[in-house]
Amino acid sequence: MVIIVMPLYILLILQLFSCVSTENKTRLTFDEFFDYTTFPLLAFSPTGQHLLIQTRRSSWNTSSYENTLWLYDIQNQTKKLITTNLHKSIKPQWLPSGNFIALFPNNHSTINKTDDQQYIYLYSVISDELLPINIGKDVPSTFTWSSNDSSLYLVTTNMQSIVDRNDEWKDVNQYRQNLMHKSSTIYRIDFDFNDLSLPIEKQIIRNVSTLIGQLLYTSSEEKLIFTSVATLMENSDGFEIYSIDLRNTSAVSKLTNNEAIEFELQLSIDGQHIIFRTLSLNSNKGKLNNTQFRLHSLNLINGQITRLGENFHGSINGHAFKHDSSIYILGQLGTEVQIYTQHLPIKDLIQHNGWNGTYESIVLSHDNESIAFVYSSFEKPMEVYFINNINQLKLAQAITNENNLFTQRNLPQAKVYSWINKDDHRTIEGILHYPPGKFESKNLPLLVMIHGGPYSASLNKLDFAWYQWSSLAASEGWLVLEPNYRGSTGYGDEFLNEIRYKPVSRPGKDILYGIDQLIQDGIVDQYKLAIGGHSYGGFLTNWLITQTKRFNAALSGAGA
Repeated sequence: MVIIVMPLYILLILQLFSCVSTENKTRLTFDEFFDYTTFPLLAFSPTGQHLLIQTRRSSWNTSSYENTLWLYDIQNQTKKLITTNLHKSIKPQWLPSGNFIALFPNNHSTINKTDDQQYIYLYSVISDELLPINIGKDVPSTFTWSSNDSSLYLVTTNMQSIVDRNDEWKDVNQYRQNLMHKSSTIYRIDFDFNDLSLPIEKQIIRNVSTLIGQLLYTSSEEKLIFTSVATLMENSDGFEIYSIDLRNTSAVSKLTNNEAIEFELQLSIDGQHIIFRTLSLNSNKGKLNNTQFRLHSLNLINGQITRLGENFHGSINGHAFKHDSSIYILGQLGTEVQIYTQHLPIKDLIQHNGWNGTYESIVLSHDNESIAFVYSSFEKPMEVYFINNINQLKLAQAITNENNLFTQRNLPQAKVYSWINKDDHRTIEGILHYPPGKFESKNLPLLVMIHGGPYSASLNKLDFAWYQWSSLAASEGWLVLEPNYRGSTGYGDEFLNEIRYKPVSRPGKDILYGIDQLIQDGIVDQYKLAIGGHSYGGFLTNWLITQTKRFNAALSGAGA
């Protein structure tokens, strides 16, 4: 009898300590909710000695976001501030030597410049100096470095007004009537590292009749690779990958023709392949070709395009090339995003044994030993983690502490909840966020928070954003349901495409059946229901409140 009672006694004591610990934590406040930090960029140095970390958080003083750049020393495990004035969209880059970081500021206040000149900054890892270099008056949009520290390729945007270009829309939509025609110019910039005060040498490589989204340089092929960006999303032909042979810049070669948006291009170690993600869209040619996020490899020598992760049922959210030509893939299945490996040419993915939750922004050092990534779950706020062996993924250590505040708050507890759409017997799932201290309680007031997209999903992560405030609502006493309705990613292409011809009614019914099941299970008070969403979630909210009078309140953002 004693052998049985003692474990029960210990369990009761542990539960008591847990309750006391939770009660000592204060509730999340409205202001604290907006202090959450995200990590838009991670990048190992070419030497493997440092990791570049970009953080993004709300700036109350400027009513905007503060983008900060940090340098993490891997051996000494120390972090150094580079700047709090990082450009919001142009990503910083390592120079080939690994001794400098190139970046663009959000403004030039750090060097007290009041003219209309543009500057690129070089941060010296050795001297800890931030050196401005005048690059002229043209406003940059993206850049890439060459094979040495003394030259880079820079893209600027040119705009020209279109007057009555499309009579079809003349009396219908003023937006198209006033569109600006945007083109780009690619420059090569050379400068003297021995004296950075000397004027730069700037020459035009080529004018391109489209916007350029991303630019890469491959020394093995002596080419520039870039993505084109259309002004209108409906123009699927405007999103493609091109190359320019620097030995003969007169011709631009089109490398893709897949009616999809290509993004997150990454060059292989040998410079002969590019992997990229795609989002397929309905084209302006009347074709319907919607899929989840996919991953492809482009052979720069023969032009062959191969789909990677073809046997994976879910959506591919990220990737990283390895030296052995295998690839790390961040794959979303349901509410989970885990790390997988694909060993080419084998099509199946191997899942690594990690924590439940969401992995993001995986990067590898050039020696292929060190791995960094961003991780979060229902219980853990987002931080950057570091490890030397992927097979010890659960032993990874956090190297940032930006969101420590949220570990000290009594946050909602969450779980995955599933139900059946009785019209077609599809299983739908979503996430339930319970008010602090009321996990798995009954008869709670319900707020349905609908994600946008629709090609997106609510995930197992602690996500605080102005358009995603389930945790804040739950902290105020609501049970919050985030439904992954038809059209959501992570459940297969068929599930995603089942909104075709029924873009609001089918996902709307998914949501209504979920509410019915919560009421039937006694979890929700049927007289205390509210609903809301942003973007596509706003559209669905607007439709749902025309189908039933059961909701006491509705919140719709950007859904008109």
